[in-house]
Amino acid sequence: MRILILTNFYPKIGNITSGIFVVKRLVEYKKFDVSFDTIPVYMKDDFFLKLLRKILKLQSTESLEKFENIKFRKIDVKINLLKKILEKTGFLNFSKEFSKQLEKQINLKSYDIIHAHGMSLNLPAGYIAKLISEKYDIPFFVTLHGGDVNYNMAKNKKNRTIYIETFENTSKVIFVSNALLEKAKSLGYSGKNAIVIPNGYDPEIFKPMDKKQVRKELGIYKKEYKYVGFVGNLIPVKRADKLPEIFENISKNYDKVMFLIVGDGYLKEKIEKEMKEKSLEYIFTGRVSQGSVAKWMNAMDIMVLPSRNEGFGAVVIEAQACGTCVVGSSNGGIPEAIGFKEYIVNEGEHFEERFVKRIVEILRNGYDSSELTRRTKEFTWKNIVKQEMDLYKSFIL
Repeated sequence: MRILILTNFYPKIGNITSGIFVVKRLVEYKKFDVSFDTIPVYMKDDFFLKLLRKILKLQSTESLEKFENIKFRKIDVKINLLKKILEKTGFLNFSKEFSKQLEKQINLKSYDIIHAHGMSLNLPAGYIAKLISEKYDIPFFVTLHGGDVNYNMAKNKKNRTIYIETFENTSKVIFVSNALLEKAKSLGYSGKNAIVIPNGYDPEIFKPMDKKQVRKELGIYKKEYKYVGFVGNLIPVKRADKLPEIFENISKNYDKVMFLIVGDGYLKEKIEKEMKEKSLEYIFTGRVSQGSVAKWMNAMDIMVLPSRNEGFGAVVIEAQACGTCVVGSSNGGIPEAIGFKEYIVNEGEHFEERFVKRIVEILRNGYDSSELTRRTKEFTWKNIVKQEMDLYKSFIL
């Protein structure tokens, strides 16, 4: 079986962990009797756009050529400043241009399956997969990870009809949570060809470690201290802007707490400034490798995920696999990821106050970490990818 992977999520120059959930499943694909080519879906910046990104300190969109032994085949479609401005008017022409270049550079007839990850606002992988599928009569699948529905489809009414048209004509639309599927249905998608397959985790990386020992390795060990942390992008949708307030109120209600913030984002400077003003004990790690993330998760007594929205929250599964309790909001797919209602705080009035209260209760009373690790077994990449492989086979046999 030959599979063409088109993805809006891929490791980028300057951000190698971007799209790690695509990379990890492809590593698992290699254990099956399939071959695949992976195409990162983006348009290359010309010289002036590259210069502009450098001046404005904007993240590069350029894909790495290889990461974790997965090759990313770049399609040579360049974009200049004028095109960049014009793309804000819609994505149809850009998608057609990208698919034409795919035809020129790749033998599309050789594939049995097309699997797209994502529906980005300007160059959606799923829509490009649809264009190719219609021309070459190849079954195609689209996996939606969160923002493509919660933001792109929900906020952009002009392009919503294209999203719905793509979903309705897909062999199967794969959602990472039931909550995400329900959101798409509320926006006009019928749900007739939907299936839910969550993202997974690597059990070789995310596993329990001795907390005291790992804290010593990280140089953060303090006797009798508790450690509360956050892992993710420091952006408003993650409610990262409220972390200083949440952490301050935890420290007011529980002595000797250190706060660990693993990740990066444009709110970092603002958050760090507020943390200093509040005289909190904290560590910022910036972006780190998955192996390092696992260590920091093991160092935590509790990880918080107060997101305003979330497709699924694979970071929850990773933390639980380490035996670390996650307290999260009731938004999006977070409750499905957490799996225990006692660790979910309902969205609503005085959310931050109630969120802090629950965290402090758990710090005082503790939790059964073995119960957390047991439930994560079903979410290993091996199990997740097997579901995808079974789905593929049902359409080509």
